[in-house]
Amino acid sequence: MNGREVVGIMEAQYIQRHHRHDPRDDQCTSALFKHVKAPVNLVWSLVRRFDRPQQYKPFVSRCIMRGELGIGSVREVNVKSGLPATTSTERLELLDDEEHILGVRIVGGDHRLRNYSSIMTVHPEVIDGRPGTLVIESFVVDVPEGNTRDETCYFVEALIRCNLKSLADVSERMAVQDRTEPIDRF
Repeated sequence: MNGREVVGIMEAQYIQRHHRHDPRDDQCTSALFKHVKAPVNLVWSLVRRFDRPQQYKPFVSRCIMRGELGIGSVREVNVKSGLPATTSTERLELLDDEEHILGVRIVGGDHRLRNYSSIMTVHPEVIDGRPGTLVIESFVVDVPEGNTRDETCYFVEALIRCNLKSLADVSERMAVQDRTEPIDRF
């Protein structure tokens, strides 16, 4: 967990249960969360689509799957300009539809995120008396030579915050349009 956000008891329990990373001395780790005013099934239907991250990740311009979709499958992601990267090769490590857990590891690409691994979970909650979702994303990554642990965490956290905000925006817009049925599964 990072020290910049207030973490409640519920968030801390989920982080302790699902977001365990064992960072080495040359790595940084953090966990971020977002409360989304949309039902958990709708939010999970977006998160679980390893083959379509561009549905809510604003920095992804294209995703090409290699082989069949499932645990161990690999995707090639093209990154929009403005970031210090153009491609990322990522492997699906965990997909649990019962517990709503997605795990992804970066295995290649032209960026500085070495040994990057993330876990994303979604949890039902009530927001303003309506069905809502708590989304938590945690990561561990190597600190690149020439950077500090704080600089590295700050950069990755900024990307994750942007992705979580976009996920909330897309989910909430769909919920308002009464598109609360899960999007097609793969």
